Amino acid sequence: MEKVLVTGGAGFIGSAVCRYLVQEKQVQVLNVDKLTYAGVLTSLKGIENNPLYRFEQVDICDQQKMAELFEDFQPDAVMHLAAESHVDRSIDGPSAFIETNVVGTYAMLECAREYWTGLAEEQKETFRFHHISTDEVYGSLGDEGLFEETTPYDPRSPYSASKASSDHLVMAWFHTYGLPVVMTNCSNNYGPYHFPEKLIPLVILNALDEKELPIYGKGDNIRDWLYVEDHAHALVTVVEAGALGETYNVGGRNERTNLDVVEAICTVLDELRPRKGGSYKDLITFVKDRPGHDQRYAIDASKLEEELGWKALEIFDTGIRRTVQWYLDNDWWWKPLREGRYSGERLGRT
Repeated sequence: MEKVLVTGGAGFIGSAVCRYLVQEKQVQVLNVDKLTYAGVLTSLKGIENNPLYRFEQVDICDQQKMAELFEDFQPDAVMHLAAESHVDRSIDGPSAFIETNVVGTYAMLECAREYWTGLAEEQKETFRFHHISTDEVYGSLGDEGLFEETTPYDPRSPYSASKASSDHLVMAWFHTYGLPVVMTNCSNNYGPYHFPEKLIPLVILNALDEKELPIYGKGDNIRDWLYVEDHAHALVTVVEAGALGETYNVGGRNERTNLDVVEAICTVLDELRPRKGGSYKDLITFVKDRPGHDQRYAIDASKLEEELGWKALEIFDTGIRRTVQWYLDNDWWWKPLREGRYSGERLGRT
């Protein structure tokens, strides 16, 4: 695998994938991103001048332009991460999620199929289309059990429904047309370069600004947390070695309630940047729950661990400390976003 076309490479997970491919794997990368509000090119500052890296601002729904990029770049693999991903925003405005996540994935599949069909037999054998998805397509778990690759789909939000739709399209293109696909469904990611609308960066930055730290409901919703660099390694492992037509769940085996997460952030901040007027935990505020809020997600990553040899290296306690420290050290990255794109206001009230 020498050339990889990455969609959504200016996003949180996509930028981590681009950095890993270029810096660690020495792979040529074409990053295709529409640069919506969550697309942040400064996340790629470390590789922007690397000769292995190239960026094109293109909407994945533009099939003609995407077909031209396929023909020009001649990728060995596609890693399709471009997506609208924030549940709260999907509640306020679902149409963008249908357009990008469903129509955009269809456009990518058709471009990839046309390109793949025209390859020489040897190249056709090695080409891969990797679709990156979410554990939210599975719905909500009770107090016990884990999401497995065979768990029935049961999406509850416009976001998860749009991702479930795209997953089904990908597998339909595999079964109907023979397009060589692999797919991954991941748990909640966290780490450096995370856009500040998501829980962990929002809490860190609100705390630093002495703002309320909002927690939905009772704070007892549970998520499995996956450090973004561990996820990037998993994604590359799957595109390189995953079996065609297979899905691999990616999780960190780090279940925490939302309240646990916020309190852990406060504890680290109390140590690294003490607050004058007591603990950051004093800023915690419980707010009305969002509609359709799934109670618990937890991933069984056994298939990926046993068949492909991947394992998450970061535990939550060390990962959250690294993440908080990164935000303390890198206000050059997040301050322009807080001032110009998203200041921390609540979304998804409908």
